[in-house]
Amino acid sequence: MAHNKLTPALSRRGFLSVAGASLALAGAGRFTIATAQAGTGFSLAILHINDMHSRVDEISRFNSNCSPADAEESNCFGGSSRLATAIRQHRAAHEEAGRATVTLDAGDQSQGTLYYTTYGGRAEIQMMNAIGFDAMTIGNHEFNRGPENLARMIDEADFPFVAGNIKLTEDSPLAGKIAPHLIVERDGEQIGILGITTPDTVFLSSPGDTVSFQDEIEHLREGVAELQAQGVSKILVLSHVGFVRDQQIAAEVDGISAIIGGHSHTLMSNTEEGAVEYATLVSSPSGRAVPIVQAFAFSRYLGDLTLEFAEDGAVISATGDTILLDASFAPAEDIEALIEPLRAPIEELTRRPVAELAADIDGSRETCRAQECEMGNTVADSMLAEVAHQGIRVALANGGGLRASLGAGTATLGDVLTVLPFQNTLYTLEVSGETLLAALEHGVNGVEEGAGRFPQVAGVRFRLDLSVAPNEGRVSEVEVMGSDGWESLDPGATYGLVTNNFMAGGGDGYAMLRDGGMNGYDTAIDLAEVLARHLSENEPYAPSLDGRIIQ
Repeated sequence: MAHNKLTPALSRRGFLSVAGASLALAGAGRFTIATAQAGTGFSLAILHINDMHSRVDEISRFNSNCSPADAEESNCFGGSSRLATAIRQHRAAHEEAGRATVTLDAGDQSQGTLYYTTYGGRAEIQMMNAIGFDAMTIGNHEFNRGPENLARMIDEADFPFVAGNIKLTEDSPLAGKIAPHLIVERDGEQIGILGITTPDTVFLSSPGDTVSFQDEIEHLREGVAELQAQGVSKILVLSHVGFVRDQQIAAEVDGISAIIGGHSHTLMSNTEEGAVEYATLVSSPSGRAVPIVQAFAFSRYLGDLTLEFAEDGAVISATGDTILLDASFAPAEDIEALIEPLRAPIEELTRRPVAELAADIDGSRETCRAQECEMGNTVADSMLAEVAHQGIRVALANGGGLRASLGAGTATLGDVLTVLPFQNTLYTLEVSGETLLAALEHGVNGVEEGAGRFPQVAGVRFRLDLSVAPNEGRVSEVEVMGSDGWESLDPGATYGLVTNNFMAGGGDGYAMLRDGGMNGYDTAIDLAEVLARHLSENEPYAPSLDGRIIQ
């Protein structure tokens, strides 16, 4: 199959003019960087992943748990055992071709499934140890349980963690555990690896008082100089700061050979429709081409980048692509054997009590797809509470994502997972008032068909008139909760919004969120976890209807 080719083309339209470089056509649509600089004869293959988010088990096409029916029809992707097969196959083929390899992870193994909830990152590290990684940088979600838990994860890893812009106090649990940089040797050549973690970790996660973050560009300038002083010219940046920031870094920091990124879940591919090209090339201050790559998220793809270097570390040739980890990659039996005993405690966890409910919570399809409903209010309130410290004012959930009601009495985690079974994640963004109004209007336009896009909300209220035809102004009197009470929606103002990753990506027809949203961020926190926490913190929980949708 096409995606199993080991060195697919690096496709670039209109490659930047850099230091005499040109875009050369090598036949069959395959492009590669060509420069006047002499090569060293050294070729390096970089196998890379990012933002695995605890997807130890294989996933569905929606990046959530794969159903038995999908598994039966071979419609599942990724997971640790399939990833192991892909990495081992590609590593072996590169080595057979006489090409050195490194296997890298650009962060955020943590958070996203019950494996992390149950084992606190140890399961993910166990998988990585068995697969064989050369280095990992630290994602913001590695701090979700604080620096003590991250220190335990690092202690169990058979590979180093590198993130030089993380600064630690002497008494930090992480002191001495994170490398400022790495130097690995392949075929007699030295390769420097610098790692960076987003400074936004301060408010995205829980790094604590013993951890601070240096500006990434400032750190990388220092790190490149230090490596070059040691005679290392081939320098990779293992980055967890996002695709936009990676491009800024490439344009402002000299001496970087390539950036292997994460954090923004950017789909890069030369075959997938709508994807960003793999790689993106940015001109450095001195004019060298710096390839930037990323491999989406959730174990769905493996990145495979091959580089050739000039003496000064500049990349003179780059080929590669992301590889879809579909059913053509058989799960590795040894990894499956590791996973199997980990599943039993997770099944037990689903039976664990979450909270006492003072009354039934109505989450029926009939109400939640047509009007304000108790489960809609409960879920939207839980979403808003989770990010209230970020100053976000509005929550928006789709009624179709609510799949069950809850009865009074003891609710278990399994019950909560029945309500929110899709492993959708909490997603924050900024939207204009105009975009928010368009989203609400879109959401109510399918009531007659029982469409799942019906908006359940928090922090906003509006009047809904179903006597008005769809797209003709069914929504009116929209107000947003402000510091001094309800305020009329300002179409020109910007509002912080929390929703789920499905809707933020245009799901249920919410294209206005996808196209009009700004500064979007997938927290990778499962909505079921958010709901469970909200119920627990407010038990005995009593649902209510408070007129946020007036009909």
